[in-house]
Amino acid sequence: MSEELPDLPDFDPGRTRKAVRRGLYRTVTIVLAILLVLALAATEGSRLVQMRGDREERMVDVLGTAFKLYNPGYVIDWATCCETSPWSMSFTVDAKPLIAGYSSYGGAYYPISQDFFGRVDHLPLGNEAKTPLSTALSDLGTDMRPKDEVRKVLARLPSDLRALAVVEFVKPLNDQEMRAFNGYCPTSVVYEHRPSDMPITWGDTTWDRGPVGDGCEWRLRNFRAWVNVLQDSDQANLSSFGLSLDRLRKAASDGLAYAYVDNLTSIAKLRKIIEDPRVKTVRLADAAFDLDHS
Repeated sequence: MSEELPDLPDFDPGRTRKAVRRGLYRTVTIVLAILLVLALAATEGSRLVQMRGDREERMVDVLGTAFKLYNPGYVIDWATCCETSPWSMSFTVDAKPLIAGYSSYGGAYYPISQDFFGRVDHLPLGNEAKTPLSTALSDLGTDMRPKDEVRKVLARLPSDLRALAVVEFVKPLNDQEMRAFNGYCPTSVVYEHRPSDMPITWGDTTWDRGPVGDGCEWRLRNFRAWVNVLQDSDQANLSSFGLSLDRLRKAASDGLAYAYVDNLTSIAKLRKIIEDPRVKTVRLADAAFDLDHS
């Protein structure tokens, strides 16, 4: 004798709709949870890939120092590092125009970023920021501001003014001659002859990879140490800063000072310097009373 099947319950549209909604909610919740996990995994994975090894430190070393060379008319300080997104990694610098005297003003914060593949993004300042110092540097190697003309300008100014000036040599000096020239350490040294363009100008940077020591004693060594860190793959990024590996390597290898920048000298000192037969001319970029150190 076969068992009888129970009667099927009457169809209830309301209960059916509730069951369908529960199923949809469950499915949507599961899908959203999976997407969230995938998004977090992709973000964290991208961050770990971008920060693998010394990639973060190297980004700051290479791009931060190149940015300093890109803007010799500014005091560049490291601000914050580093922010990472799935598609880029960045750090922030504080840039203030270099002026005569011990202090600078008008600083602003600028982000420097590279994409997932290590290519630098659009850069602030640079050629778009025409400062008196960058103009003076681009005049090196030209006939602009000959000695006789500069003597007249210096004679009209008070002797005790602080000055921001570029001192250009008739012939480049080697490192020992440069350090012995006036017995003190200038703000930065120009290691390239590049008339009517921005030459390679190296000063103290936050990203020096060389030994720590007196700025004059270690400056060229730090410049060479940084250039030695650079690789052929950096060429694409360096070109964004108006630089090239060939130029940097030649300048570091030669180690010749074509000029130097000093923002702490005085007009009285420049009057003496311009009479030195080794000096081609002095290019004055700024002068001011230094009230903080008067």
